[in-house]
Amino acid sequence: QFLYFIGVRSNDTMRRAVSSCIATAGRFAVAAPAQRRTIASLVTAGLSEEQQSFVELARNFATSTFDPKAAQWDRDHIFPEEELREAAKLGFGAIYVDPEHGGTGLSRLDAALIFEQLSMADPSTTAYISIHNMCAWMIDCFGSAELRAELLPKLASMETFASYCLTEPSSGSDAASLKTVAKDCGDHYEVSGSKAFISGAGAAGLYLVMVRTGKEGPKGITCLAIDKDMPGVGFGKNELKMGWRSQPTRILSLDQVKVPKSRVVGKEGEGFKIAMKGLDGGRINIASCSLGSA
Repeated sequence: QFLYFIGVRSNDTMRRAVSSCIATAGRFAVAAPAQRRTIASLVTAGLSEEQQSFVELARNFATSTFDPKAAQWDRDHIFPEEELREAAKLGFGAIYVDPEHGGTGLSRLDAALIFEQLSMADPSTTAYISIHNMCAWMIDCFGSAELRAELLPKLASMETFASYCLTEPSSGSDAASLKTVAKDCGDHYEVSGSKAFISGAGAAGLYLVMVRTGKEGPKGITCLAIDKDMPGVGFGKNELKMGWRSQPTRILSLDQVKVPKSRVVGKEGEGFKIAMKGLDGGRINIASCSLGSA
């Protein structure tokens, strides 16, 4: 419910809304199963019948598919590819992507409702689904017609998994200072550098990578769609984490990777803007996951 208050004008109203949501989450955590069902039903208050159906679909799928296996996935570091593709069959692989290329064509609010329900069973796996959706949206919104036709159907079905690659070992919060360089070689770029803490790295087949094609600062950054099997792509060890182990987290290494210019998402020099727009929605997604896990 926290997400329903995004955009309210009064800070006092926002504080009251957030406090209410936190209190509700706390009561949910200690409630008996019957009470939990009652509290969960409050999520549907004020929603359309269609949205209520999304909530029920996601809740039933999470209960039947994620909940029985989530502890094992976390304990054994299992990336549940089969179950993710089952989720994609319900339309959860490209929730707010245009249906022309296999997307479900729903709204951000619809996606928030879905992520909240899925994360009640498994926030780790749901968080990865949200990242995958963010990548699909970036391609749908900024990619060329050819790139959308090439990549989106396989992302929607989760035949191909996607990862978002901005952070580097030496640039975290100051992402505009990234050092991964893409040398212009005519019809392609030659990319060298590394990205850190990449969710899905090694399991994903597609990486949206922010690289430097121009001067220092945000206007010199471009977004490239890089395939896992391109020569020169490599991965570090799976990071040691406390929880959230159903999705691998690794360094992505790029050693003179030749990337065709047809794989530019948007235009050269627009990569930082595209990355930030992706995160605008990504923050809503992860807030939904956090609320569901609470």
